[in-house]
Amino acid sequence: MKIFAYKYGKIEALGFVSKGKNYCLSGLIRLFYFQKGRVLPWGYGLSWLLEDGLLDSKAIKEIIQFADKTNVLKRFLISGKIILLPPILPGKIIALGRNFAKHAKEQNAPVPTEPIIFEKAVSSVIGPDMPVVYPSFMVKEFGKEARVDHEVELAVVIGKKASKVKAKDAMKHVFGYTIINDISARNIQAIDFKKTQPWFRSKSIDTFCPLGPVVVTKDEITNPHNLRVELRVNGKVRQRDSTKTFIFRIPEMVEYITKYLTLMPGDVISTGTPDGISPVFPGDVMEAEIEKIGILRNKVVKE
Repeated sequence: MKIFAYKYGKIEALGFVSKGKNYCLSGLIRLFYFQKGRVLPWGYGLSWLLEDGLLDSKAIKEIIQFADKTNVLKRFLISGKIILLPPILPGKIIALGRNFAKHAKEQNAPVPTEPIIFEKAVSSVIGPDMPVVYPSFMVKEFGKEARVDHEVELAVVIGKKASKVKAKDAMKHVFGYTIINDISARNIQAIDFKKTQPWFRSKSIDTFCPLGPVVVTKDEITNPHNLRVELRVNGKVRQRDSTKTFIFRIPEMVEYITKYLTLMPGDVISTGTPDGISPVFPGDVMEAEIEKIGILRNKVVKE
């Protein structure tokens, strides 16, 4: 299932794609659970549904079967113009650094022997077609040397609480996948490198985490380690690789992260970016594309 979040007038809801058409998933879920004797509030997000166990793989199958059997799906067809929102608002975002060997090389860094993890602030999340704001302080502080970079990454959405999980069991805790563009203030990051400080601030500036356009459930992506990853700026390819060249695969990531902290339903792991990182400027349009998920498009604008 491909799940998205949208705004229609004053209403915000979840939707899903079926046979090339968009339907209101929030309305269908409410009807499904109402006939089972449970009244759900309107306006809940995907993280809430996952945390409450209302949208696991079993529930999705039952909801689709219910829609087919009762022929109610046509009632939830979305017509008219909608605005896409981030498909999920994570509780936390744990990102991997240098998970592609060529990217480590372009940063003049050694290939890591264990995952490098850092957090990206959830307040930096924006949705498809929303503007990435180029900070005015970057220009004031660094002038012509100011550099803000794109970084396309496969994002793993956690569906089930995970603590001290072994790699062999890790995929049981995965709900699906989406795309993150890990926008980075490279000058700030370089300063923090020299001071041996965390990368957090360079990665967490407002609007520096485009996410979407959809969350694709894991049943539709049977092998997440063989997906084409690409990023274009104004139509020209800047990054292109495949998740098959990950240094650390998703089960290893989950095992390593959950050794130290608990991943909750709705949390996101950003799996690292390929080589080809480069600066973007106000007016540029970025298109982050991952096979079987779609295209995450965002324009850079001046603050």
